[in-house]
Amino acid sequence: MAKSRTGAVKTDPTASYKDDEGRAVGNRILLATPRSEWLRIYPSLEFVRLKLHQVLHEAGEILRSVYFMNEGLGSVLTVQPDGKSVEVGLIGREGFVGVPVIFGFKTSALRVVTQADGTAYRIDVPTLLDLLPECPVLEKKIQRFSMILGMQSTQIAACNRLHEVSERLARWLLMSHDRIGTDTMPLTQEFLGQMLGTRRSSVSLAAGALQKAGLIKYTRGSVTVVDQRQLREVACDCYDIIQRQETTWRAETR
Repeated sequence: MAKSRTGAVKTDPTASYKDDEGRAVGNRILLATPRSEWLRIYPSLEFVRLKLHQVLHEAGEILRSVYFMNEGLGSVLTVQPDGKSVEVGLIGREGFVGVPVIFGFKTSALRVVTQADGTAYRIDVPTLLDLLPECPVLEKKIQRFSMILGMQSTQIAACNRLHEVSERLARWLLMSHDRIGTDTMPLTQEFLGQMLGTRRSSVSLAAGALQKAGLIKYTRGSVTVVDQRQLREVACDCYDIIQRQETTWRAETR
């Protein structure tokens, strides 16, 4: 496996670490690690570019590598025996793809696929598990993220059952916008229908209504958030519930 090695690392653990190519680390878990732990893990990190709809983990398969998302968006999907899937979580630069290995599991029950082009720092599972005893803060950060992802998944499951497509679409766009950090996102009606567990025609109607209201600009293959504040008014309460719980937990662990 190719390895990235860092150049100068600042003493401030919240400062932007850089690898040997001068690329700034954007992953918030890595940025929150102390300098001593960063120096332990960085030689084993491999910078990788991710393509739209790239499968990072497949349900039921052995987890051989895990990812600290740097840019882009990972969609966490539950997959049914007939092949249909529905989204139950989103992972961006705040997170980590591969939480089952932290708790001793070798496989994932879920599929993780990218929703946009992006980058990540990849590390093979045995190496990470060898390093974690020497990186207790990093391990705790990943464990805490796993709780946030679990909370998010339960709320999204309730959302998919209880709320209208337009509300769920607005919630999804807000969550994706937060994690990608850009107003324009690659998107097709068919793929979004899979994410929301609904028909393509229902997504088309919901997206058309949001566009008519001036909240988004929808073109074939992409959507642009035009009015984030109003989009939040249209979204169901699930977006605010997830945001509040994350804020509460982060405050409790400072």
